[in-house]
Amino acid sequence: MVSVLSQWPVRPLSMGEYGLLGFCCPGPGCLLQERTMMMSTPLLITLVLCITTSVLQAQGSAPKMAPSELEEMESDVDTLEKKLQQGCGSALHARERLNRLEEKLVHQEKYNFTGSMIEIYVFKFMTEHFRGLNLSSRMDMKPGGGRRLRHAMNFPAELVEGVRVRGVEQKLVCIYIHSPCIFQDAHNSSMLNNDVLGAFLHSEHVAELSRPVEIQFWHDMVLDASNATCVFWQPGAGAGSTGSWSREGCKTTHREGTIICHCDHLTYFAVLLLPAGTLNPAQLASLTHISTIGCSLSAAATLCTLLLCYFSRQRLRDNTTRIHMHLLAALLVLNCCFLLSTALAASAEGLCRVTAALLHTGLLCTLAWMAAEAFHLLLLLVKVYNIYIQHYLLKLCLFAWGLPILAVVAVFVFKRDTYGYHTISTSEGYRNVTMCWLTSPSAHYTTLCYAGLILLFNTLVLGRVVMILQRIRQQKGQARKDWATVLGLTCLLGTTWGLAFFSFGIFLVPQLYLFTILNSLQGLFVCLWYITVHRQSKPGSVSNMSR
Repeated sequence: MVSVLSQWPVRPLSMGEYGLLGFCCPGPGCLLQERTMMMSTPLLITLVLCITTSVLQAQGSAPKMAPSELEEMESDVDTLEKKLQQGCGSALHARERLNRLEEKLVHQEKYNFTGSMIEIYVFKFMTEHFRGLNLSSRMDMKPGGGRRLRHAMNFPAELVEGVRVRGVEQKLVCIYIHSPCIFQDAHNSSMLNNDVLGAFLHSEHVAELSRPVEIQFWHDMVLDASNATCVFWQPGAGAGSTGSWSREGCKTTHREGTIICHCDHLTYFAVLLLPAGTLNPAQLASLTHISTIGCSLSAAATLCTLLLCYFSRQRLRDNTTRIHMHLLAALLVLNCCFLLSTALAASAEGLCRVTAALLHTGLLCTLAWMAAEAFHLLLLLVKVYNIYIQHYLLKLCLFAWGLPILAVVAVFVFKRDTYGYHTISTSEGYRNVTMCWLTSPSAHYTTLCYAGLILLFNTLVLGRVVMILQRIRQQKGQARKDWATVLGLTCLLGTTWGLAFFSFGIFLVPQLYLFTILNSLQGLFVCLWYITVHRQSKPGSVSNMSR
């Protein structure tokens, strides 16, 4: 049931209509007139019957839906209602049925339907007489039990400003759907109270209104602009493609218990609920630019450093430098695969899976070589006596290269769908970013635990180094040099990757920026640290404790 508040002009009765209602004769000639009428009673009755027949024929000539078509439409509404009650089995089939129902509704003079999942209202008006229309739902209880929150739509008089033909009868069709089944996008976005409010004119496409349509959604949740926004439905381009939600042309206003949407067109509207901590498109775009620039600089720096060390073979005599080069090689693979992951997200699924597997391999190998750096540093500074480890570098390579590659190959062979298209959601669902990465939550959390263990070990080693430096603080100059070395070791051991564990609450956005800046430039930092520290030292000055 809706309350309709509108301004409709009242048409004065015509003279012919007054004649049909009767007239008064105040003058003395009334008696003569009465006798004349009594004498012509058969003629008068015949005249009245003719006029009545003409009026009835004129009313019957108006186009109406045949009883069979009306019954068919009622059957379509009931069928759609039952399908929505059964669940979201086939969203595409339900959407096609809704499209057929829309085509039949525009032929109705007036139609009201109220069910548990669908409400339909059809209004007829003349273009030049339209002064605006307010619809407000007063149904607080569902027919099957349970509470239903209110909704309302306010159509301004400017709704018909774009209608090209004046003096033509228009029909406004309003459809309220209380189900998420029909309008499901590719991301299965969540809607406020599963309410979708739709409206359209049967003969005109309404867009770019000077005064927008106002849609109100009542709710009983704690919402703000960061996790609830007004959107409208964009149908898919193809016949079998799903549509998407967009907020172009819509503005969102939050009040206590109410979300008000102002949109400059007619279609289906809803309030999209976003997960807590979702980035907006501007933040995601800036983070994408930062990571692209940082990874490009790191890839170029690591490649140049590797080439420089390759052509100066005398610099690779000690294990410390060799371990640095392996870490730089792993960083090069990681940065290159990351740069390709977004670009190849639009390619074939098989190519995207290969890219995601390579990116995963680069990440695991980089973390493993950072652990190897920490282990080697522990031997250099903590274990002051020379320690002989047979095939030391080979064993490190088996740990840092062999194990990650073996794990990724096993996952790719036996559970290939672990890799594929990964979507980074934003506050505007239609502006999400897709990359080639892990699609399995279990694989994601396993990688996170693996990284957490390595970062914990590296942090403990770094803390041990700091304690050793405090003991030699009496050597001021050397201490200052060692403190500068600690900053380089912080990047060398990858402790900045630990920022990934602080992505919650108010730390989310600052943490993401710090994480992106520091870790995308890690390859560049390692190269600068290597050039400024190791290349200034004499060959063989670092104790070669292992073979």
